Amino acid sequence: MSATKENIITLPNKHLRQRSQRVGIVTDAIRELITDMEAAVHDWDSSRDHEVTVALAAVQIDKLYRVVIVREDFDHQTPPQYSALINPEIVKYEGEIERDYEGCLSIKSIYGYVPRHSKVRVKALDINGKPIKFSATGFLARVIQHEIDHTNGKLFVDHIKDEEDAFFELTDKGKLEPLDFKKDIKDSTVLW
Repeated sequence: MSATKENIITLPNKHLRQRSQRVGIVTDAIRELITDMEAAVHDWDSSRDHEVTVALAAVQIDKLYRVVIVREDFDHQTPPQYSALINPEIVKYEGEIERDYEGCLSIKSIYGYVPRHSKVRVKALDINGKPIKFSATGFLARVIQHEIDHTNGKLFVDHIKDEEDAFFELTDKGKLEPLDFKKDIKDSTVLW
């Protein structure tokens, strides 16, 4: 049975704060997990007017494996295709620290203005268990860092937890509006 958007866990689920385990051998069960992850994001995308999924970590469907999927094109062509990265690891951070907006399927309605490196070098296994290495820049570098954080039990809000002007909410019209840090964020029992 394929996963749906209902399988995507959100804070305060404590599994999102746990480190995922490495995959020893890429088995059919791991490939089935990847298929389930793709099904969940396709279902989620079909329910949204102003957002699309660019990536997902296995922990987000409550499977604690170091597996992520990343959209192959960010121009939002349909149907989207995803590449799997198994045991992804950043081997080198490069470039400038740049800030941009990030959202997360596991954090409802909140976006953050998050600092990330503009370039990273990555190693991982592909869906067939073959080693791959690549450099990612710009938006792809941001996406990779966000997803690898998930495999380490870290979320984008952790990078900005003390920054009062870094939290936003997506309105029904697709606009980002600033949140009141003291009222909406600081003492949230959901985020921390």
